[in-house]
Formats: sequence, structure tokens, C-alpha cells
Amino acid sequence: MRWLREPLVQFLLIGAVLFVVFDLRGGAAGGGQRIVVTPGQVDAVAAGFRRTWNRPPNEQELKAQLDEYVREEIAVREAVALGLDRDDTVIRRRLRQKFEFAAEDAFEATPPTDAELQAHLDTYPDNFRTEARLSLRQVHLGPQRGHALQDDARQMLERLQAAGPDTDIRTLGDSRLLPASLENTALGEVARIFGDEFAGALLKAEPGRWVGPVRSGYGLHVVIVDGREGGQLPALADVRPLVERDFLAGRRQRALDAMYERLLARYPVVIERRSRATAAPASAAAAEPAR
Repeated sequence: MRWLREPLVQFLLIGAVLFVVFDLRGGAAGGGQRIVVTPGQVDAVAAGFRRTWNRPPNEQELKAQLDEYVREEIAVREAVALGLDRDDTVIRRRLRQKFEFAAEDAFEATPPTDAELQAHLDTYPDNFRTEARLSLRQVHLGPQRGHALQDDARQMLERLQAAGPDTDIRTLGDSRLLPASLENTALGEVARIFGDEFAGALLKAEPGRWVGPVRSGYGLHVVIVDGREGGQLPALADVRPLVERDFLAGRRQRALDAMYERLLARYPVVIERRSRATAAPASAAAAEPAR
């Protein structure tokens, strides 16, 4: 029976089974179903060719494209008749997507008012808050200082506070790989370089004054924030397109949820679960040590 393991033989057997099933069902087309290719579909096929080849198809090329379209239609009908669309996750998701797209066309299309958009902005401020930008200078003290690290950082802080904000720090600190200064840099970029804890501390730091020690993954830092801007909730006029897009997305989602709630009333749902009595022996058997 080794020949049964051959891929070609298996393929032929599967084809024979499908042919028998189709024959028993009397054919998906039923002898009377027509495939009608409308003028609009012909135009769509021609447009697809034009997008691919940057020119319209000639008659022979258009006929070849339409032949492929008809073959696809035949294959889809036959596959549905054989139940090949069932229990296919990709097909189910695509059908749901198309169903929801079609349903959205019936949803309310009234543009939102300024009052609605302002209320949305006030309700979800973090969705639209601008990212803070920082200008800073820092002196790094590394962990190689051991137990003296904390004392050295405090002494450095006192020294720089006494010297004032304009003191030259180019010769201070341990690391030459970390940037000694950043100009008008987004908070996310500061966090990428020095870490979230470092960036968060600078949001609370008083600008124009040396503060510290501020911890990062590299050790301790004495830092001065020379400038900080942003991080504020913008006015509606400045972010109206973003607020409107977010508002409409939320309205569509609420409409979809309401539609499914209405449709759910038409479908009795039964969820069958395995009983604990059935599952217990399997669990016990799995827990039993092998002998």
C-alpha cells in the first residue's frame, strides 16, 4: 500500500471524492443558473488591466480577462455548493468585513457639530495632547564610582547650582558617549536615549535650575532643563481634523455595536462546554506520572 502515500495519488483521490460529491448533489449550477457579466463588471475588468499595464486592453486581452473572471465565478459557485467556504477563518473574516462595510453606508452621516467635537476633545484629551519637547544639558556620573556615586552626584549638584545655569560642563562627567545636551527634542526621543524614568523626572523639573541626581540606566545625572514646550491640550481649531476622525470612528463603532445587539435577538445562541466530569479524567490522566 506504499503507493497510497504518493502525493499525486492522494491528489487524484481527493479530486475523485469531490467529483462524486458534486455528482450526487446534481451540480452546483443546477443546469439553469446563468453567469451574467454586466457592462459595469466588464468596465471593472478593463480598469484592472489598465492599472496593471498602464494601457487599455485590446479585444483579445479583454476576452482573456473576462474568461478568467468567468472561471473565477464558476469556481466560487462550485466551492460554495461543496461547502468549501465553511469553517474557513479567512473567508469568515472577509465576509464579516464586507458585511460591516455595507452596514456602515446606512449609518448616520451627519457631520459632527463643534460642540460635539469639543466634548470629544475634553473627554479624551490624551488622544490629542501634543508631545512635550525639551532642551537640556546633563552631567553623567557612572556606576563605576561604586559606593561614592550618590555622594559624588550630590557634590556635583551643589557645585553646578553654585556656578549657575551658564557654567561650562564640557569637561565634567564620566561618559563621552551620551549627549551632553539636547535641543528641542521630543520627550519620546529623550526617553529612548536615557529611559522613561529620566524623561518623566524632567517633566517635573524647574526650568533654568540644576536638579538631580536624576537616575537612568547609565547611572546618575545632574540636569538643567533650558526649555520645555508642548505637552498641552491644543485648541479644537488646531486639531479639528484629528478630533473629527476619532469622533466618527467612535460613532461608527457604537452604531456597529447597536446593530449587532439588534441582530442578536434573531439568533438563539447555545454555547456547549465540556462538563467538568468529562474533563477531569483527562486531566487526571495527564497528571499521572509515566511508568
